[in-house]
Amino acid sequence: MKIAVTGATGLIGAALCERLRQEGNDVLVITRRENSSSPFPVVHWNPERGELDTRSLEGVDAVVHLAGETIAERWTREKKERIRTSRVAGTRFLVDGLKRLSKRPSVLIGSSAVGFYGNRGDEELDEGSPPGTGFLPEICQAWEAEVARASELGMRAVRLRTGIVLSTKGGALAKMLLPFKLGLGGPVGSGSQWMSWIHIDDVVGGYHFALHHSDLSGAANLTAPQPVRNADFTRALGRALGRPAFLPAPGFALKLIFGEMAQDLLLDGQKVLPRRLESAGYKFQHTGVDDALADAVSSRK
Repeated sequence: MKIAVTGATGLIGAALCERLRQEGNDVLVITRRENSSSPFPVVHWNPERGELDTRSLEGVDAVVHLAGETIAERWTREKKERIRTSRVAGTRFLVDGLKRLSKRPSVLIGSSAVGFYGNRGDEELDEGSPPGTGFLPEICQAWEAEVARASELGMRAVRLRTGIVLSTKGGALAKMLLPFKLGLGGPVGSGSQWMSWIHIDDVVGGYHFALHHSDLSGAANLTAPQPVRNADFTRALGRALGRPAFLPAPGFALKLIFGEMAQDLLLDGQKVLPRRLESAGYKFQHTGVDDALADAVSSRK
């Protein structure tokens, strides 16, 4: 297959591109970097400037859209606008560009997040659950709506709602390693909030599955089938690292440091289940958090 990927230098994009390359696929990297050092052929784009080299996308079989402003920083008004613009307007610009192709890709796989559901306590959430309220759910809904427009152009449109990715190369786990190694790790806030996690191997596996299964379209949760509470997650990480994990991070302190972002990303939670992927036949490599964390930490994935 000939597959174009945005966000190819990110945690998920880099791992996915490498697997696709190893399987003999032709990978194109859609990037805004003028002097990219990517090992893959480059297609230039800059949504803010209205720039997309559509000629280089002719003949592409699939597009994986992962690009977006990071959300794991304090949310100022300007930061929130960059998050919204990069995801909503950026996806709209990409789909509009694909519309101009003489032969469109058969599938567009767009990234989304379990933040779609908002803070839902102990409620079990699957793809049929309604969205939550607040900044992240609103962003995810608008983001997914732009991906869904691809179906109006005759493409299969898939929206993968990804949970907390377990990898030492980036994301939440990489940021947690140092304090835990120093014996300073522990539950966040009350520790009772649910964490819908997924090993990087299964993130890549889920995108790969979506690329190759033409019967899968619409929204699908990309999370491991056994979500855990934050306190259980931190204990499991402590076991994986051979370190204690009993020092809590008080919620009020996190709010002082990170503001609104702390509430939405650290103190709230969702108990999300991957029912659509499982019913479609995807087999998770890592279903338990102890195994997943031990593997991620030992293999430096």
